[in-house]
Amino acid sequence: MSEHLFIFPQIIFYEDRNFQGRHHECSSDCADLSPYFSRCNSIRVESDWWVLYERPNYAGYQYVLSRGEYPDYQRWMGFNDCVRSCRSFPHVRGSYRMRIYERPDFGGQMMEFMDDSPSVYDRFRNRDIHSCRVTDGYWIFYEQPNYRGRQYFLRPGEYRRYSDWGGYNSTIGSFRRMRDF
Repeated sequence: MSEHLFIFPQIIFYEDRNFQGRHHECSSDCADLSPYFSRCNSIRVESDWWVLYERPNYAGYQYVLSRGEYPDYQRWMGFNDCVRSCRSFPHVRGSYRMRIYERPDFGGQMMEFMDDSPSVYDRFRNRDIHSCRVTDGYWIFYEQPNYRGRQYFLRPGEYRRYSDWGGYNSTIGSFRRMRDF
């Protein structure tokens, strides 16, 4: 008797809300999802973390999703039903460390963080972050306090200006570590 190995998809995209309509199962990074569906109104994330992008080739608005069900695009804070590329990231365990700066090229006031911040202003006394160094772990920046608004995914590395993490301006209202919630 031969054994069959069944591999579960890690993320499933659905064209309609509440997991209805045409769907596409994905288990790896994809630079262009447009051949598989025309719109995305609900998602099931089976495993890992996923960063979704509004445009092909990992461009445009970013949405960071952890394991769970998202019956409509507002549940993942989507601005519309457009998802055109995606990347997966494994769950990260271990340390988290990041330095934020009030000026480009790591200038001005600096603060180091190892934990989440629901309000950047309350901790940094500034909402403008112009540069950042991520030394450990993956992080998510949010444009508004309390983890709301546009999202920006940051992996370990140097971000000399906000455009390096895909930001449209330097305003960051909150941030959190990419970990099991």
